[in-house]
Amino acid sequence: MATPKRAPSANLDPEAVAFYRHVMQVLRAGSVPTLVGGAWAFEAYTGIGERTKDLDLFLRPSHAERALELLRAAGHEAEMTAPTWIAKAKMSEHVVDLIFSSGNGISVVDDLWFGHARWAQVLGHRARLIPIEEMIWSKGFIMERERFDGADVLHLLRAARGKIDVDRLLARFGLHWRVLLAHVTLFDYVYPSDRQLIPDRLRTLLLERAGSESDPVEGSARLCYGTFLSRSQYQADVERFGLTDARHA
Repeated sequence: MATPKRAPSANLDPEAVAFYRHVMQVLRAGSVPTLVGGAWAFEAYTGIGERTKDLDLFLRPSHAERALELLRAAGHEAEMTAPTWIAKAKMSEHVVDLIFSSGNGISVVDDLWFGHARWAQVLGHRARLIPIEEMIWSKGFIMERERFDGADVLHLLRAARGKIDVDRLLARFGLHWRVLLAHVTLFDYVYPSDRQLIPDRLRTLLLERAGSESDPVEGSARLCYGTFLSRSQYQADVERFGLTDARHA
């Protein structure tokens, strides 16, 4: 398992720091367990930082409404931004994202996120980070025109230095294992001298699957899975070319 290297070092507005700390304290006092993700966890794992513009807290879907109630009672503006995956707490221009799934509905926060969380210092306090495997899983699908998290995935794989839970990572991607294979292939291209940092078993299993192509396609519909990767870039395939959006199949 990968171990966090250090806490984020971004120079933040003291007002933002106070707000982030207060949100974490309110949720902790209200018995809403959270995990720190986003740029904070990314820097802790990879050492690449100074990109922090907000705080991402991950929580179980069943705790989302409770979190909003607690934060409103504490005097913060809080709203359910997208009921399927994210809420937000705000103070002035400062924002805390409360994330309980992913925009495509795949990376739902469950008990395993908490069971495999890593500890690190965040904002001067000991806090749990989202596991590196779940971070790879959730970032692996972000391939929008305006945002592509592929480089983040590769940096996380490199930072793990082979210490990654292969079985859990494969289980997380599940039917979407080709997305993981795509990132492993890009890793081999980007870091030709570090290919040994990808566990041999992970690469072998993915390539064997690709070679056999044995997993069935659901039903008879002509599916487009691109909508799991981008909310807009594959709309033409669905709206003009007659493919079925796999999210709704």
